[in-house]
Amino acid sequence: MQRSRNPWVRAASLLAVCGLIAGCQLPKSGPNKSEILAGSVEEGGNAFVVEVDDRVAKATSVVPNYGFSQSFRNAQNVTADTVRPGDVLGLTIWENVDDGLLTTETGAATALDEVQVDSEGYIFVPYAGRIRAAGSTPEQLRNLISEKLEEQTPDPQVQVRRVAGNGSSVSLTGTVGAPGIYPIEQPTRTLSGMLANAGGVSVATDIAMVTVIRNGSKGTIWYEDLFRNPATDIALRGGDRILVEEDSRSYIALGATGGQSRVSFESQDLSALEALAQVGGLQSLSSDPTGIFVLRKERQEVARNVMGRPELQGDQRMIYLLNLTAPNGLFVARDFVIRDDDTIYVTEAPYAQWTKSISLIAGGLTPVANVATLTGG
Repeated sequence: MQRSRNPWVRAASLLAVCGLIAGCQLPKSGPNKSEILAGSVEEGGNAFVVEVDDRVAKATSVVPNYGFSQSFRNAQNVTADTVRPGDVLGLTIWENVDDGLLTTETGAATALDEVQVDSEGYIFVPYAGRIRAAGSTPEQLRNLISEKLEEQTPDPQVQVRRVAGNGSSVSLTGTVGAPGIYPIEQPTRTLSGMLANAGGVSVATDIAMVTVIRNGSKGTIWYEDLFRNPATDIALRGGDRILVEEDSRSYIALGATGGQSRVSFESQDLSALEALAQVGGLQSLSSDPTGIFVLRKERQEVARNVMGRPELQGDQRMIYLLNLTAPNGLFVARDFVIRDDDTIYVTEAPYAQWTKSISLIAGGLTPVANVATLTGG
């Protein structure tokens, strides 16, 4: 029996197949724009959905506040010549007699190469006794030792040289050129000088962070702030611990983007537009430029400001909607700041689902049979 070639039968069969495919959920990267909007608080969901405009972009542009406290900033530079507990000193003593108190067979000069200043600030010099060294300069200490020895040997000549010890050192760790323990000396009395002495930072300077830990307190700054703001170039103290590390902030990119992964920040202030560019941007055949969502757990004060609802309590689930096709959509996306642990989700364009349906039909991969068979073609 000849199969019918009535065009109306063909059209009806095609519509039936399309309906069948639509009924079977086609594969997709996640919820579409309508499905996300249906989950808003206004629709009975548990997240606030807010379309981003200039006001919202400004209200949410909260960036980490890094810096040093007043106790760090007000500390004066340590005088490199000042002796402190933990320092190691080198002493050389000359006597004007052949058989002096300290002379040896090698000559009239006696070298005491490593004399450590104890925790109370004292050193011990033979025949001079226990002498207070902390707080004095090498010149002042030289005169003091000379006076003590002069009581027992005529006109002694004393040289005091200062060698770095525990009391005048800092430790540098992390992504620096040469981690280690370094003495505080004339060129390295400030943070920038010490970092330069250690070979600088070994990561990109715009994402390098420097933390200084001192007596249980700590402060963190961006490395570049040392040069932008001289007030951040603090004076160092013995025992300071300096950690240099790469910015650890990241966000998650999902949906119809050039890449789906956890992505590290590549700049200090990352905008939504830059974040999309980092993952390859939107896909022209699958991304919906009107449906770009940023999911975030927003702090109470920011959520209240954005929503205009002072009664909100605690952190709030917020979903920010960016529409790049709006008159100033690209500017808004450029001004909207991405924060640590944000999730950026790009929805799939309706056209992409339609294309999948057509491809499924044209490829003869319908759930039942080939279209030509169904339509009698």
